[in-house]
Amino acid sequence: MKQKIAIQGELGSYSHLAATEIFDDIEVVPCKTFDQALDLVKNNKDIKAVIPIENSIAGRVADVHYLLPKYKLSVIGESFHKVNHCLLALKGNDLKNIKYVKSHSHAIGQCHQKINKYNLSPIIEADTAGAAKKLSEEKSLDVAVIASELAAQIYNLNIIEKNFEDISGNTTRFLTMSSDKINLIDYEKNKKFITTCIFKLKSLPAALYNSLGGFAVNNVNLTKLESFTVNNSFDQALFYLDIEGHAKEPKVETALQTLKKNTESLDILGVYLASDYRNNH
Repeated sequence: MKQKIAIQGELGSYSHLAATEIFDDIEVVPCKTFDQALDLVKNNKDIKAVIPIENSIAGRVADVHYLLPKYKLSVIGESFHKVNHCLLALKGNDLKNIKYVKSHSHAIGQCHQKINKYNLSPIIEADTAGAAKKLSEEKSLDVAVIASELAAQIYNLNIIEKNFEDISGNTTRFLTMSSDKINLIDYEKNKKFITTCIFKLKSLPAALYNSLGGFAVNNVNLTKLESFTVNNSFDQALFYLDIEGHAKEPKVETALQTLKKNTESLDILGVYLASDYRNNH
């Protein structure tokens, strides 16, 4: 039986590409928004989600951070995938006919130099693969899109240029998420783990300083700490935290206890094996 994977975007998106590299046999369920994808997983234990959380050039995927406390899905894995943008057009079309280039705002931004080089006018679309699908339907001769090689295959488009991005090494980190309850996989000394959590501090002076002190004292490395607001409010922010280590590892457990003393809420979203990518970069 194929594993159903919810993604944001159309077939051929980078999330689709990432899902095919994570799982052997999948049925991709395209969703228009991250909200829709996570809601689908929340209400169906047979579906998992592969969601981008941050990009090496564009930074964090803001929409996802806001949705994490809403759904509180379990993070069961991470993966890093290189993004290779392609400039796509209709079969038989030529670059000299192209006036406009359509894609997601991040892709447009990551290909700015090439877009200017070819004197193209950028137009923002909801996602890369969606732009490719639209081009295949509308058959506009003066339009090209920036999308993946997989999108070119799915929508029968011509690849005018591969590696269209301005900076090589563009990489996106994805989280695999499930509606299953948090399963703290066994701690093994010879393996590297990441613990992901979200917390809200108590409204007290030096609360953040005190809450993070436990990590310093116990020599625990934080790989990511980001604040974000929710509910359209200027009230206290929530914090997203990635910890290098397993929640049941003694020094991490002690640091988390210190953190908990200084928070109104602390939700561990997942404990999972660190990607091999971290060892090589």
